[in-house]
Amino acid sequence: MSYRDRIDEPGPKKLLSLDGGGIRGIVTLEVLAAIEEMLRRELRRSEDFVLADYFDYIGGTSTGAIIAAGLARGMPVATLQELYTRNGADMFDRASIIRRWRYKFHDSRLKATLQELFGADTTFGDAEFKSLLMMVLRNATTDSPWPLSNNPGAKYNQAHRSDNNLHLPLWRLVRASTAAPTYFPPETVQVGEQEFLFVDGGVTMYNNPAFQLFLMATLPAYELRWPTGVDQLLLVSVGTGSSAKADDHLRAGDMNVLYNATSIPAALMSAALHEQDFLCRVFGDCRFGATIDRELGDLMADPRRLCEPLFSYVRYDAALDRRGLDALGLPQVEPETVQQLDSIEHITDLQAVGMRVARSVRPEHFAHFLGRP
Repeated sequence: MSYRDRIDEPGPKKLLSLDGGGIRGIVTLEVLAAIEEMLRRELRRSEDFVLADYFDYIGGTSTGAIIAAGLARGMPVATLQELYTRNGADMFDRASIIRRWRYKFHDSRLKATLQELFGADTTFGDAEFKSLLMMVLRNATTDSPWPLSNNPGAKYNQAHRSDNNLHLPLWRLVRASTAAPTYFPPETVQVGEQEFLFVDGGVTMYNNPAFQLFLMATLPAYELRWPTGVDQLLLVSVGTGSSAKADDHLRAGDMNVLYNATSIPAALMSAALHEQDFLCRVFGDCRFGATIDRELGDLMADPRRLCEPLFSYVRYDAALDRRGLDALGLPQVEPETVQQLDSIEHITDLQAVGMRVARSVRPEHFAHFLGRP
């Protein structure tokens, strides 16, 4: 069944949101493997069952866009795990010394990998998608976030438009969503009569795109209008691990121009990531998620709601600081080895983190969305 046939099908809808985080997408993939296996078992499905058979709408940013696009195409999680473990080093191909003042890595091998994975001629509106797909890009030319969906009813996906997004190459949009500034060069995309420069969607409010995905599934302006309610809509959000840079030894004199230039972008991205999670817990019924902070707790089953919850919500993620890794039972893993977007030498450690987070996956988190109460 094509994704287009599923849009108007009756019954509850399931959304899957995937954070950005470079090679830390390996953490996400371990959690997704556990979800896939749990769903096969609970739904009594065979080994050819994939997450796109269950989730109606899959969204992602940056590395999450790579994974989301693969899943929406009907790939099993194992295929994407192999991609990251086998091709991780190739995707992070170090640039020459002369070019490193602009970016750390060449993008030629990454482009070749994405073309091989998705097909050089596959478009964003290809009928072979098994689920709806949303990806976040940042249009540097217009200085605006671009959350793109292959929903055929969306305004900029109409057949009569010369700038119809559905005609754009899938691999190029994925590449644009992964063009992290200072890591990779920007990606040029021709949209209708205009040429735009795109960079990583992680440098928007949507490095965690969960709440935006909910809005694109329900707001009339996005032309889906799926019904809301705790039994009507499930949103599962999977992170790549958060890595707060707490520093007890920081002094006012240390906060110079260079310090701020290197730390403020990451601080803003982290704040945006947590805000998306926070909004999902405020407007949704949180079934599982770590503590937000000591004032709010985890907001699970919170009786002080602003309104009736609009969806059921699950968040799987890990804290990649010393305390978080110790809580996962990983005292041997050093935070510095798993916090970087390009920690390709420490894939085994990232897998270990993901496997520990994956232990949190439970069928009860998906109750009412497993074909039974």
